[in-house]
Amino acid sequence: MTPFNFSGNVVLEDERVILRPLVLADDEYLIPFAVQEPEIWQFSTVPPAGPGGMREYIRTATEARNEGREYPFIVFDKQLQRYAGSTRFYDIQLRNSTLQLGYTWYGKDFQGTGLNKHCKFLLLQYAFERMGMERVEFRAAHTNERSIAAMKSIGCTVEGILRSVAPNVDGTRRSSIILSILKEEWLGSLKESLRNRL
Repeated sequence: MTPFNFSGNVVLEDERVILRPLVLADDEYLIPFAVQEPEIWQFSTVPPAGPGGMREYIRTATEARNEGREYPFIVFDKQLQRYAGSTRFYDIQLRNSTLQLGYTWYGKDFQGTGLNKHCKFLLLQYAFERMGMERVEFRAAHTNERSIAAMKSIGCTVEGILRSVAPNVDGTRRSSIILSILKEEWLGSLKESLRNRL
């Protein structure tokens, strides 16, 4: 398998969604979420506060892509013809054939619409079948019931809890739940199961 090229322009698309590389100019599409929907950042360790916070969020994500550490996408909902949020690959370890899929968020109009399943299908297919990953990991605050339910619904296996692993914005500590999907699980039955629910 050809090694993954981080300088490539990765665009993932199906009938419902387009995932394309996040760029600095996308601040115009994402700033409204930071300004008008502060509740969607309840569980974020890096909530983008206001226009400046969102610009910094995007700048940090795109720098990490330039360094080959992460690959952030902006999400476009073809059904509503609007930008919906963002997601990314991170903690990419080519030597170990593992990565994490996260920093995923959508505006309120896009939550619970099925959009997330389309995004996850495309991202998992790319990670396992193009990048050659053996394991894709997911994390969430252990109190984030909505995200945990969404990850379980696509077939993730719960592995455990990392206790007091990071600070919250308010100074308290958070524990994180760890979930994963393995390549053999994806190719075995999860891919078709998820495809049938799109």
